[in-house]
Amino acid sequence: MSPQLLPWTACVLTLFPEMFPGMLGHSLVGRGLEEGRWSLDTLQIRDFATDKHNTVDDTPCGGGAGMVMRPDVVADALEAASVRFPMARKVFLTPRGKTLTQEKVRELAEGPGVILLCGRYEGIDQRVLDEHDDLEEISIGDYVLSGGESAATVLLDACVRLLPGVIGKEASHEDESFEAGLLEYPHYTRPRVWRGREVPETLLSGHHEKILAWRKSQAQRITQDRRPDLWEAYCKETKGSA
Repeated sequence: MSPQLLPWTACVLTLFPEMFPGMLGHSLVGRGLEEGRWSLDTLQIRDFATDKHNTVDDTPCGGGAGMVMRPDVVADALEAASVRFPMARKVFLTPRGKTLTQEKVRELAEGPGVILLCGRYEGIDQRVLDEHDDLEEISIGDYVLSGGESAATVLLDACVRLLPGVIGKEASHEDESFEAGLLEYPHYTRPRVWRGREVPETLLSGHHEKILAWRKSQAQRITQDRRPDLWEAYCKETKGSA
């Protein structure tokens, strides 16, 4: 276990708490949850509705399609979560947010935990965001989902796997995509020859320095080919630190 007195904590504000833990209850992340290396709570936003129908949304001012989550209901849910977890970082999952990066994941994982607000319908009333300027807007990519729950699961999976003890070998993180600003190099295992395709000879040489050089060159080649944006940033970073 980590020497921390309290585990890293996640609280998800959602209209569908039954979606959790979902995939987060399986594999290494799920085992970490069972072992108490992190904790997961959900808060049903609908519980903060004040009318007999438990209404959480209303028509958009100015007209238009869809519905918008009410500011009074969402804010009450968010503030209740903040009382329970006062030190947690507050995040709203939205396509309008800044794109989630490995750097941001590492930053969140190093803190005490997160409160994740999952929107539905057309989103939440802007006044909630204006009222809570510490509510960070994060997107997991340039596409639209039915709600924030899938995005919350992605963010939590990325964070939890960085927590102490969740993945056995800490060195496992070092060569992963984005950790050094590059995409990851190709991997091979046995058999040595499969359907006429051979494992690169360098990986079988036992020469540690040559293997490291091969992996770095492959990571650079793949990044340059597939993610020119990352490659440009990597070149600037390496040039600046030279």
